[in-house]
Amino acid sequence: MELLTKLGINWQLLIAQIVNFLILLFVLYKFAYGPILKMLDNRSKKIEKGLADAEVAGKKLAEMEKKEKEVLQQARVEAQKIAEKSEKQALKNAENIVAVAEEQKEKMLQEAKEQLEVEKKKIVSEAKAEVGALIIQAAEKIIDEKIDTGKDKELIEKAIK
Repeated sequence: MELLTKLGINWQLLIAQIVNFLILLFVLYKFAYGPILKMLDNRSKKIEKGLADAEVAGKKLAEMEKKEKEVLQQARVEAQKIAEKSEKQALKNAENIVAVAEEQKEKMLQEAKEQLEVEKKKIVSEAKAEVGALIIQAAEKIIDEKIDTGKDKELIEKAIK
């Protein structure tokens, strides 16, 4: 201790300064350095977590984009199938319409033929009746006498045949 006194250092003052320094060091560690370290540690953890979350989000985004492309491709394939099916159905419907129109045309032609045949028979029948009447009139003029109805019919039939 004498050595310290010869150097001009007061040992009691030195011990008091060391104690004060240790108290100051403890207070700074407890109230300043510790909370700052804790805050920096928390911030580092948050940054690491944010980076990890960003990486996970990036992977999920890439996965979602891949799935989206797959869904779009599948939708295109489905749309193509639907379009082809609709086209086939439209062609089938067109064929059916043409077939129905053909049937109606044939039916109308048949009906027209039948109607023409009926009209022809009617006209022929009327013509026969008229011819018969003309023959009777001519015969009456020639014979100058009226023949009874039974004989009229008989004569008409003979004349027509």
